[in-house]
Amino acid sequence: MAQHSPPLAGITVIALEHAIAAPLATRQLAELGARVIKIERTDGGDFARHYDSRARGLSSHFVWTNRSKESLTLDLKKAAGLDVLNTLLSTADVFIQNLAPGAATKMGLDKQTLAVRNPKLIVCDISGYGSSGPHSSRKAYDLLIQAEAGFLGITGNQAQGAKSGISIADIAAGTQAHAAILAALIQRGKTGLGSHIEISMLEAMTEWMGYPLYYSLDEAAQPARTGTDHATIYPYGCFRTGGDFEASAGEVMIGIQNQREWEKFCRNVLGDEKLIAAPEYANNSDRSQNRESLRVIIEEKFRGLRAEEVIEALEVCGIACAKANSIAELWQHPQLRALNRFIEVETEAGILEALEPPARSDSFKASVTKVPALGENSRAILEELGYTGKEIDVLAAARVI
Repeated sequence: MAQHSPPLAGITVIALEHAIAAPLATRQLAELGARVIKIERTDGGDFARHYDSRARGLSSHFVWTNRSKESLTLDLKKAAGLDVLNTLLSTADVFIQNLAPGAATKMGLDKQTLAVRNPKLIVCDISGYGSSGPHSSRKAYDLLIQAEAGFLGITGNQAQGAKSGISIADIAAGTQAHAAILAALIQRGKTGLGSHIEISMLEAMTEWMGYPLYYSLDEAAQPARTGTDHATIYPYGCFRTGGDFEASAGEVMIGIQNQREWEKFCRNVLGDEKLIAAPEYANNSDRSQNRESLRVIIEEKFRGLRAEEVIEALEVCGIACAKANSIAELWQHPQLRALNRFIEVETEAGILEALEPPARSDSFKASVTKVPALGENSRAILEELGYTGKEIDVLAAARVI
């Protein structure tokens, strides 16, 4: 099929954003072809720029969520800065913000005020807890929402809950904001009018908690915290391999789904057909109830095998399995490399490898461009708005940009 322009070509998104949720949403819009202008503070910009310096001096979080955008620095506490923003919003298609509760409204950046000047504008507000209710004014960070949404109650082990190793609440809000904005653009194509989207991290994360909610319906017990094991199916979890279970040997995730697979596992992988008839492991409920003793048996069998040997034996039997990769191994994952998922992206620290957006289309190519330096595009954007070089110099001297 012939390649066309990305579907959001011609769409302008103004992003008053920081951290992860909104930046992830806008990065995805940018890679569908939208022009995303990221508004940043003059005194350091998005604070996610300073979370760490692990990406060759740049923040790993920022590099991940902010490629394919333009950076405009503005001091919105000054009238001249707010004037620039309002000029941009007067012709923009989408405005997304995730400031502290009430901050956007105080600056006149609420949907009702903006719609007077630009009725086609789609406004997306991302918050921690929503715009009303007893928690609406609370500060909200990813780990706080993980706790509030019950996620810590189903992760970890019996002794202690565990957080997600990634910003899962932010990701939930960002991906759902992205989808809602796309829907609003379609709706605008039908009505000619913009709309107001509200997404809270709590609501987004609670949507992802749907299975535990229904599992615990009518005051039933919630899913047990079982580490890397499945809460109700066994053996379904990570098992150590290698001579003395040294760290380099690796772990293998096994997912046995039914009795037939259990019998093949005993017979062909463990080499112990007697386990099939053992009453304590007769069915999934028995195996799940006696998982600790079964784990000892399985890992003893795996002690003399490398992870790759275990995986090979499992695949011969048609049993689902996976290598529990380290992050270093993920960078070199043979499947990702075979699919040509890695590309190069320009940054102020030089060229970095990056992943292409996961959804590929045969009708357009994703628009992936550089990670902007702070304020890199400020002068060019102001020139587009009609500011002269002298006027821009005055704004710079007054630290408006």
